[in-house]
Amino acid sequence: MNYWLLKSEPEAFSFDDLRKSPKSTAGWSGVRNYQARNTMRDLMKKGDRCFFYHSSADPTGIVGICEVVKEGYPDPTAFDKSDDHFDPKSKKDAPTWIQVDVRAVRALPRMVTLAELKAAKGLEKMVLLQRGSRLSVQPVSASEWNVICRLAGVEG
Repeated sequence: MNYWLLKSEPEAFSFDDLRKSPKSTAGWSGVRNYQARNTMRDLMKKGDRCFFYHSSADPTGIVGICEVVKEGYPDPTAFDKSDDHFDPKSKKDAPTWIQVDVRAVRALPRMVTLAELKAAKGLEKMVLLQRGSRLSVQPVSASEWNVICRLAGVEG
């Protein structure tokens, strides 16, 4: 199993929105970064676990755990002219953008804030904490996953 961190602004799509989705499942759509797209297309597999991170919030932090339930497939928002993520260059027979489907597993008992992550021993190399790291889809190592689960007070 691999581990990931998915970032979303709670005003756009929150962990509660995921939980309220049918079967607590939604497509991780609208990603318009090639590196994040490649991760979803090539690396994310069914059963992988993900932290759900609320960005651009006060405070920012990890609020829940979800899992990949459908591997990468064309992001339908790229073809929808009424969607903010419409991309006229993306074609249905040669899609540019990919999404995965994720299902909410559990809300954390409390948010693990960015400040806590920065202060935690064992997270020094975490992608989220590196200068200039802005990707909405990021890898998390197994040891980082376990440190964060301990911080949150949940089983890894």
